[in-house]
Amino acid sequence: VQLQASGGGLVQPGGSLRLSCRASGFTLGYYPAAWFRQAPGKEREAVSCVKTGVGSTYYLDSVKGRFTAYRDIMENTLYLQMDNLQPEDTAVYYCARGRGPECSADPQSYRNWGQGTLVTVSS
Repeated sequence: VQLQASGGGLVQPGGSLRLSCRASGFTLGYYPAAWFRQAPGKEREAVSCVKTGVGSTYYLDSVKGRFTAYRDIMENTLYLQMDNLQPEDTAVYYCARGRGPECSADPQSYRNWGQGTLVTVSS
């Protein structure tokens, strides 16, 4: 079981990035799959979670309307489209597979984690 995150980088404020998290060893669609982020000196926080059914949950008011989380079943990959990025979005972003059937903002509810990909928003 492995999650391989990619797509981070340096972007100017107002720019866009798309993060990818490719799953191997299991079918991503059978589990809730989340994105978390951790900024320097801060705790890891939940950004969004793609449900096992239809739809996604966004845990941060600051990303609503700017970030879109979705899953490609055929590619077995989780995505996070991030638009209008701001300096406060700078963090290491992690993907994770849920332990149970429901999304959660609690990192303890996730059993497998990707290695993280760094997003830096700066002019």
